[in-house]
Amino acid sequence: MDAALPPLTISTLYLVATPIGNLEDITLRALRVLRECDVVAAEDTRHSGQLLKHFGISKPMLSYFQFNEARRSEEIIERLRRGEKVALVTDAGSPGISDPGERVVKAAVAAGFRVEAVTGPCALVAGLTASGLATDEFHFVGFLPHKSGQRRNKLESLRTTAGTLVFYESPYRIEKLLGELNEVYPDRDVVLARELTKRFEEFLRGKPAALLEIAAKRSLKGEFVVLVGGAEPARKKTGSEILP
Repeated sequence: MDAALPPLTISTLYLVATPIGNLEDITLRALRVLRECDVVAAEDTRHSGQLLKHFGISKPMLSYFQFNEARRSEEIIERLRRGEKVALVTDAGSPGISDPGERVVKAAVAAGFRVEAVTGPCALVAGLTASGLATDEFHFVGFLPHKSGQRRNKLESLRTTAGTLVFYESPYRIEKLLGELNEVYPDRDVVLARELTKRFEEFLRGKPAALLEIAAKRSLKGEFVVLVGGAEPARKKTGSEILP
């Protein structure tokens, strides 16, 4: 089968999605790109190095993370100019989704190079599709600001947003977020999706107050996708008649 596949395209930046927990979620295409690329740009070379080792892949690596994005982006663009095939990976999931990648993609596009997404695992999609909340329209927020005032302002600004709201949150701030949701969206349905694709994957569903009670009784570990039911459609009043 591999013999029939076209070779990777030179001067291309490949955004390779990697498992968010379960290593079986790696795709055959991702493995081929990682094997055939010239270099792997990784958020954490030690973490991604273990992934490559698990699948028997040995490639030159360079670190690419939040605090060296500008310098590394220039280096990656120079490699593309030389005709290299660059695979960009993050610690887990799809590059650029609340992870490094956006800056180098913009730079590559601006410089006229091809950017190709090698699709695969993404916590956003996994959490949303299994949540039981509406999937026809959703608003991805990612991580909220750390400062309380900014977090509250962001949540308030989303009050009238239609569709399911999707956040990422760490175990260290999950109770704080539930408290804020209880204040801003007390009547909304909320789903906590934690440890996605891993052995202890769990979905907790309920109103914010009920989930706060659960969090007070047990330790909630792991990274979270937090999903909140969207705003009710606005209703217009005409005389004595209320129309949807």
